Amino acid sequence: MLLGGSENNSNMKQYLNLLLRLDQFIRQKGTGSPPVFARKMGISERSLYEYLKVLKDLGAPIRFSRQDHSYYYEIEGQFHISFQ
Repeated sequence: MLLGGSENNSNMKQYLNLLLRLDQFIRQKGTGSPPVFARKMGISERSLYEYLKVLKDLGAPIRFSRQDHSYYYEIEGQFHISFQ
């Protein structure tokens, strides 16, 4: 049973979709600098750091390359949401 009704479900879907989009950009190594990445995502730079922290807390080995001006995964992988 989900709590909070359809509005909370919609917010959760948006949140999860945003995490999946972050993952996609990171896997492609095409994020750009933090300000550029935040603009690409349509969020503030502060929010970007918060979302990146969530992914890191979930175990994602995210690093930033100053040379390539992009976030990347230290170990190949991707973020999955699945039902098993």
